[in-house]
Amino acid sequence: MQQQKINNKVDVNLTHNNLQTYLKDKKEIVNKFLENYFNTKFSPQVLHESMIYSLFAGGKRLRPILCLAGYQICKTDSQNILPQACAIELIHTFSLIHDDLPAIDNDDLRRGKLSNHKKFGQAIAILSGDSLLIEAYEMFLQNDELLAPQVLIKALKELTNAIGTKGLAAGETMDIICEGKETDEKTLEFIHYHKTAKFIQAAVKIGGILADADSKTLNALECYGKNLGLAFQIIDDILDITQTTEQLGKPQGSDVAKKKMTYPALMGLEKSKEKAVAHIKKATTALEFLGEKAFWLNQIANYVLTRIN
Repeated sequence: MQQQKINNKVDVNLTHNNLQTYLKDKKEIVNKFLENYFNTKFSPQVLHESMIYSLFAGGKRLRPILCLAGYQICKTDSQNILPQACAIELIHTFSLIHDDLPAIDNDDLRRGKLSNHKKFGQAIAILSGDSLLIEAYEMFLQNDELLAPQVLIKALKELTNAIGTKGLAAGETMDIICEGKETDEKTLEFIHYHKTAKFIQAAVKIGGILADADSKTLNALECYGKNLGLAFQIIDDILDITQTTEQLGKPQGSDVAKKKMTYPALMGLEKSKEKAVAHIKKATTALEFLGEKAFWLNQIANYVLTRIN
């Protein structure tokens, strides 16, 4: 895989208050880095094609954007951490490829396109997901000359903690074994936190770690990320019921069909919405002492409540 040093001169104007423009600009920066990183094909070609297919299937790039925004609480030169932010997106894409497999969620669509295994077959989908996960670690260790070794190691520990047995893998496992069982809030929160929220929490906190933020700021970013992630998953559960397949880009009602544990199943739509709003309030309250420095993180929190896919 091509090694790349950063030479990205895109300057995002952080003085405007247009969130959609901010997200679009950041997404373009992330996409440009990823396109440059993967512009050299490798053999076997089908593995490269499969990885690229899912990586550029139209994701919002929310997690790398959160990482960049977390970094910019303390520092402005966020291009220095693009490899770390983009590595987070590789891991997210790996998780989606594996989620869609017949043995897990068995979904045929992702972001309005055929799931990876429907396009390339299960074996290639598994291998491309594995490759994205492994490649993420190589990407994460780029630009090491710009980051203090102890800071990079701390950030890497945060990342691995969020996706292994203390995070994503545990949440996904619990989600699978609880299908069809009676929903209880304690188990449901375990699933939501480990499957979704902890990775979002890590994304924004890693930005702060790489910026060498103080402990008060890191604790605030952790609280923000946790509650943002919990709200994000609750809204996901709601959208699975209220939106169409075309709006979602994936099969509508799949959670209900699989008898998954969700907040709407536990407490209905209206109370689920109230729960999401409460988490967003906790997220933004955690950042109050940062003032205007937290402007974009607060805007992203409000966006999570109003998104439609």
